Amino acid sequence: MDFARLWLGLLLPSVAALDFGYHHQEEMEAFLKNVAQNYSSITRLHSIGKSVKGRNLWVLVVGRFPKEHRIGIPEFKYVANMHGDETVGRELLLHLIEHLVTNDGKDFEITNLIHSTRIHFLPSMNPDGFEAVMKPDCFYSNGRENNNYYDLNRNFPDAFEFNNVSRQPETVAVMEWLKTETFVLSANLHGGALVASYPFDNSVPATGMLHSHSLTPDDDVFQHLAHTYASRNPTMKKGDQCKNKMNFPNGITNGYSWYPLKGGMQDYNYIWAQCFEITLELSCCKYPHEEKLPFFWNKNKASLIEYIKQVHLGIKGQVFDQNGNPLPNVIVEVQDRKHICPYRTNKFGEYYLLLLPGSYVINVSIQPSFWLLKHFRTCSSYPEGIRNKCGKSQK
Repeated sequence: MDFARLWLGLLLPSVAALDFGYHHQEEMEAFLKNVAQNYSSITRLHSIGKSVKGRNLWVLVVGRFPKEHRIGIPEFKYVANMHGDETVGRELLLHLIEHLVTNDGKDFEITNLIHSTRIHFLPSMNPDGFEAVMKPDCFYSNGRENNNYYDLNRNFPDAFEFNNVSRQPETVAVMEWLKTETFVLSANLHGGALVASYPFDNSVPATGMLHSHSLTPDDDVFQHLAHTYASRNPTMKKGDQCKNKMNFPNGITNGYSWYPLKGGMQDYNYIWAQCFEITLELSCCKYPHEEKLPFFWNKNKASLIEYIKQVHLGIKGQVFDQNGNPLPNVIVEVQDRKHICPYRTNKFGEYYLLLLPGSYVINVSIQPSFWLLKHFRTCSSYPEGIRNKCGKSQK
């Protein structure tokens, strides 16, 4: 009997349980490599670039087909530690990775999520900043910026005003990464407040500047996404748990209504990468004591999982020519939801449109003089397990 148990243990993949502490670059790398080795059938570990000081920007992919994109399976990502001194998100992503891989095949919800979604984790976008923090502080530490003293969340191109800053290696790496995948949904994990913030962060009169907000054409979807996360976090949803901070009704806010920001990553994702991204502020203290990390994991675990599911909202499909060949670069947009950069099909002819349940008219532009109108009806896409597409187009 004892020998049987031993052999069973050798056959099942496992990783040493991740402790609740802060993991520096070498420790984080060791953990990610161990996961990739022990769960090679559902993970892929790769570096998307290097920091100023040459540290790898590691991304771990989790999914049933982790090595490459599969048609019909949406791409999701979490990015953390963009500001090196905002540390909770970094550790939460490591624990989420562990939770997913160790529960595949055991937990119905997690197994379905891995089967239907390709999930990318970038636990630290600013590893130099994290390593530079000498004295952790709740409000500000010298590791906020990268090693060239640039704030990476002010370093992206901006659609509303010229952002004349030197693009940093970490920023360039993320911009190039966005070109390699058809990301549909994302969240950027920060610290220093408790709120789910949604685009736009910058503004012009046409987006609502004069009304102290800046709304996207998909504002209903963004509010839903922010509410999905905040409502499952019992602390965040109260909206008033950080002393000397703004109160956020239901724990959500429009980014520009909070404060204007030029060169932010969430606006860049939405405008140029066709990826809906929100910013999650997870802790009043930027760099809390590690003894509090179990508390943050317990408060955010359900939100982190439920938010990933939202990548299945709305409709998805492919555009083909008369010979059945997929057509890339075709504009596919919802009527009355025109984006600054029109949303286009990828190289497989795929489109993914995040939409709330309802009826929509889809405009398909194959060339400037030729348009098709398709009528779709969407319904809730995740009520019982996973339902990826609830409506079909008229032929």
